[in-house]
Amino acid sequence: MLLHKIVIDRKSVVSDIVKEDHHTVDVFRKYGIEYCCAGRFPLEDVCADKGIPFEQIKKELEDACRVVQLPHTMDYHSWNVDFLTNYIVNVHHGYLRRTLPNTQEILGKFASGHEKKFPYIREVTGLYDKLHASILPHIHYEEEVVFPYIRQVVHAWENKDSYARLLVKTLRKPLDKLMSHEEENLANLVVEIRAAANDYQTPANSCTSHNVALQRLKELDNDLMQHIYLENQVLFPKAIDIEQQLLQSA
Repeated sequence: MLLHKIVIDRKSVVSDIVKEDHHTVDVFRKYGIEYCCAGRFPLEDVCADKGIPFEQIKKELEDACRVVQLPHTMDYHSWNVDFLTNYIVNVHHGYLRRTLPNTQEILGKFASGHEKKFPYIREVTGLYDKLHASILPHIHYEEEVVFPYIRQVVHAWENKDSYARLLVKTLRKPLDKLMSHEEENLANLVVEIRAAANDYQTPANSCTSHNVALQRLKELDNDLMQHIYLENQVLFPKAIDIEQQLLQSA
């Protein structure tokens, strides 16, 4: 489902565009365009000053605003393992690789200039840095070890391949480790960030950069919780059930 396309014209003010949709920040950052307190200029004037064709940046901004959201009634449990793992890698892992460094830069820049006025942002930044450092090795491990293992076991089980029992006996520990420890740590870090950021509620005297930083954190929170749900409540239980059946049949 495609959601939320804002109207952008030549007289649209840069900071107002960002207030309407924080995803446009990445486009303005790409071209070195100020979007916070000093961004009170019409887009047409900014493009002329930067030598950027208006239609070019307008298209990029509109593309950035297009958000795809799946219906809440989607039956994830009916998805087969190949589709589910590919979805997690391409949608959730892809999102994290794109978003984590950009959000870290946005959050760090805001914190460096506003720590005294908003002391809580120091704790939020520290927790985010810890989450950032934990996630990338985690998703790499999933893609290189855990997901290939799950696919092999499921395919072998579906094809009545005796090799599946050998896989379970030799490689089942990575899945146990992931479920019992790493996923829980990531979820706890997200909850800590949410609490430290006061559920991402912006103070009345907040600037555009403040709003953008918190909106980015809220979006990351939502995406990561959906990601963890798909793994812990759908994918991993499927794989563990097959592991148990294979061990019993052995």
